[in-house]
Amino acid sequence: MIRVLVIEDGTEYTDTMHRFVAPKGFEFVRAGSGVEALAAVQRSAFDVLFLDMRFDRVPDHELIGDLTAATERCNGDPVAGLRFLQDHQGTYILAAIREAGSTLPVLMSYDFDNEGRRLARLVERYGPLEACRDVASPDEVANQLRRLARS
Repeated sequence: MIRVLVIEDGTEYTDTMHRFVAPKGFEFVRAGSGVEALAAVQRSAFDVLFLDMRFDRVPDHELIGDLTAATERCNGDPVAGLRFLQDHQGTYILAAIREAGSTLPVLMSYDFDNEGRRLARLVERYGPLEACRDVASPDEVANQLRRLARS
């Protein structure tokens, strides 16, 4: 049985994985924010993490990252800064997990099709890491999770 922590602000991935991927030898546990994910990784054993990129349903105070720095990056616009943190929350969570000492392999759900250099930098800095497209089939996700869990 491969234990996977699904880190997402909704339940779409977790529900889909329970329905279509779990019968293939997986157990899924959900964390709804970076804060919950850090706690889960520290208290339970997992084989692999499945990480969403965008977190727009998490209360602002639960987002990981520096809102002031994000606002400055967005020319002083606090709304754009918040949206930046939400849109890139997965990378902030990944960094926090690595900073906490976890080396668990990660499958990130994000379409890096036009961002190959960005993905390569993330892999170099935070690997082991792979990405899957949002439209990946359950079989594709299961195969990637299985491969990562063995790495």
